[in-house]
Amino acid sequence: MGGLGPGIGGGEYLVIAVVALLVVGPERLPLLLRKLGNWVAKARGMANEFRSSFDEMARQSELDELRKEVEALRTGQGMHALGADADAAFREIRDDLNKPVNPPMLSAPDEWPDSPPVMAPLETPVAAAPPKAKPRAKPARKAPAKAKPAASIKAASGKATPVRARKVDL
Repeated sequence: MGGLGPGIGGGEYLVIAVVALLVVGPERLPLLLRKLGNWVAKARGMANEFRSSFDEMARQSELDELRKEVEALRTGQGMHALGADADAAFREIRDDLNKPVNPPMLSAPDEWPDSPPVMAPLETPVAAAPPKAKPRAKPARKAPAKAKPAASIKAASGKATPVRARKVDL
């Protein structure tokens, strides 16, 4: 199925063009092709309009069905009995969900944080006296070193470098 149309190939289109040129003539052939193009455009427009209206009807029928289902669910008409087996399974699930997670032990009494313990401790811990804290001694303040004169400070190269004098508060 090659070519532009269904079942018509390029060779068939060439034969149709040659026959149209011989029958109609070269002076009226452009007018004929223009009219043929207009007819094809109208046919495509009608096909698109038909397709869109058909799609709209399908959407509308689906919406109507959904509306009917919703209305049936609202009124309870769509509900069907599931049977005794399903009811028993649901009852069993409900009972399992309502059971306490950790059932209380019958032999041991309840313990609360503020109640005395059930068992006595095995060993009584010896209360050790906390170690005494040593008093901290305050560090002695050292006197700041006196600034040396600028002439006595030398760099690694042996040249004297000027040093600015700083004022030190005591």
